[in-house]
Amino acid sequence: MEKNDLRIIYMGTPDFAVEPLKVLFEAGYNIVGVITMPDKPAGRGHKMQYSPVKEFALAHDLRLLQPEKLKDEQFINELKSLNADLQIVVAFRMLPEVVWGMPELGTFNLHASLLPQYRGAAPINWAIINGEKETGITTFFLTHEIDTGKIIQQEKIMIGENDNVGTIHDQLMHKGSELVIETVEAILHGTIRPKPQDELYASETELKPAPKIFKETCRIDFSKSKEEIHNHVRGLSPYPAAWGEMKIGEETVIAKIYETEKIETAHALPLGSIVTDGKKNFDVAVANGFIRVKSLQLPGKKRLSTEEFLRGFHTDNEMKFI
Repeated sequence: MEKNDLRIIYMGTPDFAVEPLKVLFEAGYNIVGVITMPDKPAGRGHKMQYSPVKEFALAHDLRLLQPEKLKDEQFINELKSLNADLQIVVAFRMLPEVVWGMPELGTFNLHASLLPQYRGAAPINWAIINGEKETGITTFFLTHEIDTGKIIQQEKIMIGENDNVGTIHDQLMHKGSELVIETVEAILHGTIRPKPQDELYASETELKPAPKIFKETCRIDFSKSKEEIHNHVRGLSPYPAAWGEMKIGEETVIAKIYETEKIETAHALPLGSIVTDGKKNFDVAVANGFIRVKSLQLPGKKRLSTEEFLRGFHTDNEMKFI
């Protein structure tokens, strides 16, 4: 099969999914359809918001489908009519077999981890929260169980001491775009050798999951070590953001924390105690030292550097995290 004859359907929704679609389009691949989530209201005015993938598809005159239900008969028939040879999924939703099993060459997914590790909805977050030194991107064929199909290709990247979800997301987005092209070309030329994931581990207990992040997941436990808290904060920054309950006198507020630094100084203070010079430093006592907060946000306020925060925040009341 020639490149121009390969009929591709692309499925995705957020920014992470736009770059691979853009690279495929610019490489001249025949994208016969783009599938994304239905529009949803957003903001105070509840104005209907397009997904980033929809915006790209509209801007480049690509055929667009936005099914409410993936098993809907009308959608299935429309999908069949596109007569795709290959489907590519990047940050979309769980597909029924009637969809992923349709193309002759299969359906492959781009996942932001080194599978079989970190299967699930939030692989970048959990890799950083767990203090991993490396992560990566994987293409694999879809099958019945989520994120368990045969691996096609993988690429590793290093996670730096102060990398957060934002920096690793962007690295994996660009690395993933390259991997999608490489995977499509390998499938086109018949050079792939898909590897079952169960050959890569001896026991399920070796696997680290990446479940969805909830509000309570983001709460900081100041009884943990400075290393664990530092990883927790950067594993949730810039979104959805780690948070703690900060008591200011008799008032308690939720403070989101976006950036921290580990301070080695020993202390005998109660955990969660805040030590500040009122100018630049805002340190929280933790199990084995201090966590220096470098940027934070209080309710109804914008995100500020600690220096900006302390410049506009004055209180004689005791402050601590509880």
